[in-house]
Amino acid sequence: MIFPLEELVKFKGGMYEITVAASRRAYQLAMVKDEILQENDDKSVSIAARQLFTNEVQYRIERPSK
Repeated sequence: MIFPLEELVKFKGGMYEITVAASRRAYQLAMVKDEILQENDDKSVSIAARQLFTNEVQYRIERPSK
């Protein structure tokens, strides 16, 4: 998994949080066979991480309801 180092250093959230978000986004990209995967030589997790760090894709943490 390759995360952009500068963005990772600036990231204020938890490392587990961004790792899970990137993994789930990478899964989405793979399942829909997104054309961005064919256009780039990067792996899906790297593309997903870049999308998250540049706010191209946003995520939220859902809390379980009581």
